[in-house]
Amino acid sequence: MSQPRPTSRQVFDEHAPYVFRVLKYLGVRDADAEDVCQEVFVTVHRKLDEFEGRSSLRTWLYRICQRAASDHRRRAYVRREVVTDPATEDPRLPRMQDARGHVEARSTLQFLLDRLDEPKREVFVLYEIEGLTMREVCEVIDCPLQTAYSRLHAAREALTRALEDEGKGGAP
Repeated sequence: MSQPRPTSRQVFDEHAPYVFRVLKYLGVRDADAEDVCQEVFVTVHRKLDEFEGRSSLRTWLYRICQRAASDHRRRAYVRREVVTDPATEDPRLPRMQDARGHVEARSTLQFLLDRLDEPKREVFVLYEIEGLTMREVCEVIDCPLQTAYSRLHAAREALTRALEDEGKGGAP
């Protein structure tokens, strides 16, 4: 007997942090991540009845995130925000200052990930950061196993070179 299909609310409650994290790893800026995350869950709400369960829910969500991030990047060059109000102090500032090392490390990781092309970045994020098995990675990005391993190897090499360049003063 199959499990009942989750509701949109259940999907949101259980997977919102995952979706938000994936969008950031796919290159969506902090300022836009909440909006794109909302777009993902609007799509989930509209298409949940079409989810057949042939893949895991996380795999399905990742594919929606890929499309949303790609669409966002295509639109981003057209849209430019103009700040009209002075910035207000963020009430989370003390906690954020305590986590400066974490923020800097995340910023460096994002900088390095931005230097990878899309196929290598996807494999690296899914395997190294999200912890999917290589077979699951292949299912998500729809490529042969050897191709995924090749992309992972190339991504690791590129990131190692970038870190070495950073040590020489070539990056933030």
